[in-house]
Parts: sequence; C-alpha cells; structure tokens
Amino acid sequence: MNTLFIHIKELLQTREISEVKVMGKSMSELPHIKNAFLRVKDDAIHSYGTMSSLVIEATDKVIDVTGKIILPTWCDSHSHVVYAGDRSQEFVDRINGLSYEDIAAKGGGILNSAQTLQDASECDLYKQSIERVNGLIKLGTGALEIKSGYGLSTKAELKMLRVIKKIKKDSAVKIKATFLGAHAIPKKYKDNKVGYIDLIINQMLPKIHQEQLADFIDVFCEKGYFSLEETSQVLQAATKYGLVPKIHVNQFNSFGGVALGVKHKALSVDHLEVLSKEDVSVLKNAETMPVALPGCSFFLGIPYTPARWLINSGLALALATDFNPGSAPSGNMNFIVSLACIKMNMSPEEAINAATINGAFAMNISEDYGSICIGKKASLIITKDLTSYRQIPYHFGSNPIYKVMINGEFIE
Repeated sequence: MNTLFIHIKELLQTREISEVKVMGKSMSELPHIKNAFLRVKDDAIHSYGTMSSLVIEATDKVIDVTGKIILPTWCDSHSHVVYAGDRSQEFVDRINGLSYEDIAAKGGGILNSAQTLQDASECDLYKQSIERVNGLIKLGTGALEIKSGYGLSTKAELKMLRVIKKIKKDSAVKIKATFLGAHAIPKKYKDNKVGYIDLIINQMLPKIHQEQLADFIDVFCEKGYFSLEETSQVLQAATKYGLVPKIHVNQFNSFGGVALGVKHKALSVDHLEVLSKEDVSVLKNAETMPVALPGCSFFLGIPYTPARWLINSGLALALATDFNPGSAPSGNMNFIVSLACIKMNMSPEEAINAATINGAFAMNISEDYGSICIGKKASLIITKDLTSYRQIPYHFGSNPIYKVMINGEFIE
C-alpha cells in the first residue's frame, strides 16, 4: 500500500534516524515542516518534505490533511494495563482521608489487585486487558510497555506475562513486556520476605526465560517494599537471563535507588517524584533515562517529578502514564502531555519530545519508533484541525486526534 498525505499543516518530530533521544536544552527543540507531505509505503515511512519538493509518482491513496498536524504516535514506556477489576473503592477511601500507604497497610493497594487477578481466568484477564489496549491506540499510543506485578505468585505472574504475550501477538501496537514480580510482598510471605525473593529468583525467572515472556525486569525499590540490597539481588539474577533492568524509584523517598539503577545500567528509572542532588548528579554520567509519571501525581495528590531541575541540569526526560487500577487509572497520553506542561512547567516542545522520542528510548525501540524518519514504522497521529501543535496540551482533557495509523494501517 502506497499512501500519500498532502498539505500537512505541520509535520512534527522530523529527525535523522541516528538521533535516539534529546537532552537538556535540546528538549525545547521540536523539528517540524510546515505545509508538508508524507509518503507511507507498506508499514514504513518512505519519504517526506515540503509540498514544493513533492515528486509525483504512482500512489494508491492520496489524503489531503489541510489544517491537520501529523506526529509520531505516543510511546508509553511505563504501564500496568494488564489487571483484573478495579480499585474504585480505594478511590473513595482516599477521598475520605486515607493515604496510599494507609490503604496498602490494611491489605489494599497492590495486594488487592493481586487477589482479584489471581481469581480471574487467563481468558477473562486477556479480554479486559486487550479492550484497554485498543482504547489506548485510539488515543494515539503506538508503543506500550506492560508490566506484570499483580500476580505475586509464580502461577499468576506467568498468567499475566502470557496475557501480555498474547496482546503482543494480537495487537497492532508495539508491546514490550516487563517482569515486575518484585512489586510487593504477598500475604503468604508477609513474615518471610527472603522466601519470596528466593521464589522470584529460583522459580519465576527460570520459567519466564523458558517461555521467553519478558524483555525487561523491574523492582519497586521503595521503603516498605524492596530495599537496595534486595533490589540489587533481583536485578543481578534477572540479567543472567538477558532481562534489561528498569526500576521504580523515588516515588516517596530518596535513599539511593537512582544510583543503584545506574549501577545496574538500568534502561530507565521511573517515578522520581522525590529527588536529591546526588540523584541528579549520578544521572548526569549515565545513559539511564529518567521517566516521569504525572498521572500518578495527579491522582494521588503527591509531588510531581521536578522536570525543570532535570532538564536544566542537561538531562533527558521521558513521560509515561503508569496506567494502573490504583494510583493512575488512565492511559491517556494526551492528558499526560498536558499535565507535564501545566503541573511540571514543561514547554509543549519538551513534553512532546518526552512522550515520543525519549519514550521510545526508554523502551529500547528507537530504531523503529519515536520520530519521523525514513524507514521507521508508519505509526502516526493525525490531529483534528488545529492552529498549532501547542493546542494538544492546551486543550487538556479533550481528544485532539482525528485518526491513528499503526504500521501503515488506519485504526478504526
């Protein structure tokens, strides 16, 4: 199929394929072409440029998008979209004054989701999850990382990862799978944390490797969950199976988790609502991508990742949804981009860069996603008529999308 878009108001994120992330001041630069064309052949970007440079050739479909903007689909590098049921009662509990930690202490939170998921069949879990993923595609997400971590038993963690594998096979969207068995301590191991870590390392990891169910390993490195030593133990074991580290750090406390992630060559360190000078300093000398999750901050009413501090320090930053049933029950990346501008003082250019090219880097998929480059996958957002791309974050809560193309095919 040869599809030609003409009279594009603005074609965003046009870069050389060698550019895999942007950092510091460069995050405020969003290369674009006005009055542009874009040609797609099969599933990839074939050519693009100004309308005045368009070379006429045989084309299957010509689409005039006058007034519309085209940009790469969002790359959401942190989600928990595979889960069963919801936790709307905890939403009410928080309204009535309980904190996230209070809810977790009385058996809610992650343990609540784990029980619900353990009770769900694999078929039902798949049906609930694929429906959510399909909804995210319509909102412009073209690449999605999905974590396990609501199983907390060998059987249930494998069930989650098998569902993710099936979604990867059935969905048009690019999926990356992350094993997050070290998400919380299950009730059965409440007084035997060492035993649960042993279960992760000696039972879960070998079976996950045998079935090739995960790309990444993650640990919730936080007070009350997994310590620095325990996190290191799990990461070391997982890298023997070829799993790339990505860790939850600094959601509520800063106690060395960022440095630990860098030490283990983590692809990303995610959350970072609480940061120290030492954390920022160690990131300056690393390839690790900081990832902010403003949807979680919005929903829980906790501080936002200090984006300005990170960017002004010359660092890169990615944005992701953290879509999960307890602390961020929305996978709408358009809203995440808005939150980044409104609550984190990021410019529209910085936010779009963080949600596309830097998000792709945080998923190890820069070769195919995150920017408009010849040869990359034709996964595109075509907006409604807009006066400027700045209207995407400006009109928070609204849907700016006219159509979504994934791998050269429109999603209906």
